[in-house]
Amino acid sequence: MTQIDPTPHLLPRHIAIIMDGNGRWAQRRGLPRIEGHRRGVKSVREIVETCADLGIEQLTLYCLSSENWKRPEAELSRLMSLLEQYLIEDRSTIMRQGLRFAAIGRREGLTPGVIKELNRTLELSRNNTGMRLCLALNYGARSEIADAAKAIAEKVAAGELQPSEINEEVFAQHLYTADMPDPDLLIRTAGEMRLSNYLLWQISYAELWVTEKCWPEFRKPDLMQALRAFASRDRRFGGLKVS
Repeated sequence: MTQIDPTPHLLPRHIAIIMDGNGRWAQRRGLPRIEGHRRGVKSVREIVETCADLGIEQLTLYCLSSENWKRPEAELSRLMSLLEQYLIEDRSTIMRQGLRFAAIGRREGLTPGVIKELNRTLELSRNNTGMRLCLALNYGARSEIADAAKAIAEKVAAGELQPSEINEEVFAQHLYTADMPDPDLLIRTAGEMRLSNYLLWQISYAELWVTEKCWPEFRKPDLMQALRAFASRDRRFGGLKVS
């Protein structure tokens, strides 16, 4: 039976992905863990291109969590080199596709080379009007929420904001993702059934979709399967369906 792709009005505005299983994919094949990350870049390129072609408004990729610093120093060094290489090599593609580049997370710990290339891509793509491609780097949702609370507290202490004025909208405007739509669909690869400190505030009503495939194996057909599942779900946001 031929599977029908979802129509545009049933597509999510914002897709967030936890790109898990790079190291495991490599180890199962007797390869160094970093090779899994290298192969994972191919998945990034295909999924970014597909989402842009479909008209998705935003794609957010969990590239480096704040917990990843617990990994061996050699692996982290190679990850930084790979990230810097991606930012350089794919900049022309980002510009050709008109993507709006963005990054969320704390910059502490990122290498000077990565920060330089991040800034370069952010500046060059600033006036693009296509899909927003957001990389979560040195990102942790708890840290994000704590940073937002600190920023709000500082405004209250300075008399710029009254405690009575603090609500969900004000809080959201102090998150790293201010002015970005909340994710409608969260995809996680490698079969893990946890959120891993990712966009905890923003995914309150996101649909979750998990695949056993590791990230280096994830390709366009897998994304389309996730989108078909999303289109088939009844999203009520705590209410009742009106017949």
